[in-house]
Amino acid sequence: MLLQHPWVELRELYAFSQVGKHASELYPALDCDMIYKSYNGETESDIYFLALPHGEALQLVPALLQAGKSVIDLSGDFRLKSVIEHEQFYQQTKSPEAVMTYGMPELFGNEIKSVKAISNPGCFATSIILGAAPLLLGSERSLKVQAINCTSTSGISGAGRSSKTELSFSEMSENVRAYKVGVHQHTPEIMQALGTSATTPSFDFTFTPMIGALVRGIYSILHIQLDKPADREEIKQLYRKFYRNAPFVRVCENMTEVKHVYRTNRCDIHIAHTGRSGSLVIVTAIDNLLKGAAGQAVQNMNIMLGIDETTGLS
Repeated sequence: MLLQHPWVELRELYAFSQVGKHASELYPALDCDMIYKSYNGETESDIYFLALPHGEALQLVPALLQAGKSVIDLSGDFRLKSVIEHEQFYQQTKSPEAVMTYGMPELFGNEIKSVKAISNPGCFATSIILGAAPLLLGSERSLKVQAINCTSTSGISGAGRSSKTELSFSEMSENVRAYKVGVHQHTPEIMQALGTSATTPSFDFTFTPMIGALVRGIYSILHIQLDKPADREEIKQLYRKFYRNAPFVRVCENMTEVKHVYRTNRCDIHIAHTGRSGSLVIVTAIDNLLKGAAGQAVQNMNIMLGIDETTGLS
């Protein structure tokens, strides 16, 4: 995406285990002959993207910010305001100052415009937050959310590139399984973005992450309990009004699928069902590598630069 972006000159690629290799050697589909280097504190570029294991960006970001650079971090190091929740869900410590603006353009676009440091949202979190936000953060909140029960299935690429037996073809082919039920690190991030917290929530929240036999994509089904029944058309109009200025969010008339958003920066949302008891079913789909990671990072960069947020993402 950066190679084809009209406002970007890609200066350096840094890595750890892949130092010395050409980008085209690791990713033959890319027309890029740049060589991965070891990072030694260089600050020559204007903007730095960090996609590191949790805990490592905490060591690198302060020096970059002190040098006046813009930073977009894709780890969970700077997402949570609560140090207690960070330690609980990431099993790592950090200082209370280690917090950046949460980079979800559909919710915090105005804040993103005026900062130089962005914490890019997690992939599961993106699909769930966008699916629930109009009900909890919209200006017309006549409906009260009492509970959200979410089941989200991710492609195998969500686990990263490292080789693991449980992610091998023989283990994952024709398979799907749940993991980290109730303790997934995106849980407090979701609650924080929706205006509450994981430790003292204002509504009951259950999150069951799953991994399925697909390479990329996230498919989330949100079972939401409202305090009173709502008409499906009413909910649909609420969502369309909330996302009227969001170029990458579509409120779809028909059921969405992972293939509908494959290799795009879009989030598709479908209002699947409204019940007489106030129950509501919302279905969302994103590409975990784009809207769930790199695509959203470029979208945030565009907003920080003051250019059209869709640039380089069509």
